[in-house]
Amino acid sequence: MVQLLGNTLDLPLNEQNALHLAAGYAPPFGERDFNALDLQHVQGALEFILRQQEPYPGIVIDGRWDIRMRNDASRRLFRPFHEAYEIDDARARNAMHVVFHPRGLRQFIVNWEEFAGSLIQILHREVAQGGNSAASQLRDEIFAYPGLPSGWKVPHGPSHASPVLPMHLRKGDLDLALFSTLTMFAMPLDVALQQLKIECFYPADTKTAEVARRLAATV
Repeated sequence: MVQLLGNTLDLPLNEQNALHLAAGYAPPFGERDFNALDLQHVQGALEFILRQQEPYPGIVIDGRWDIRMRNDASRRLFRPFHEAYEIDDARARNAMHVVFHPRGLRQFIVNWEEFAGSLIQILHREVAQGGNSAASQLRDEIFAYPGLPSGWKVPHGPSHASPVLPMHLRKGDLDLALFSTLTMFAMPLDVALQQLKIECFYPADTKTAEVARRLAATV
């Protein structure tokens, strides 16, 4: 009955675990470490996806938005920006902190307020959906940064009319426009696996595509 209730409500796996514990039962779903040996086949699939994404960037993000894997294109295209960060290593490995920290990628995002404003709404949705306690803590950490519009603290729908919202990066002569997709596993039976996201970046203009191909050809 407890399992039926969790499935009917479409609760995230860790909330289903909490429901079972509250009813006096053992939690049915595990939460294995990303590097657990019995998930090697999953890591192999992730590595395959990242390779196929070349020459464009691809990263794997966990439930806290920490970057756990990245392809070579991600290193090539983002290296000039990463080298200019003035943030600690832990935040530099977190996709959300990198965008919102004043000395992270934020300083190079030309359309930062528009892009980051849409990104914070993703975090709002994760908090509202439940099942990811780290999302609420991460949101609080993000809102501690200076210069964030007060309106961002309230969830709202998209305000831009374009089909996709690219991230426009500029540093010196390097000018990139990238949009991305987020992919998740179908029918996961593990909490950590359910929260895993694969973000693939694609060029939003011809110039960015040419830069990505040129950098790949020089390796």
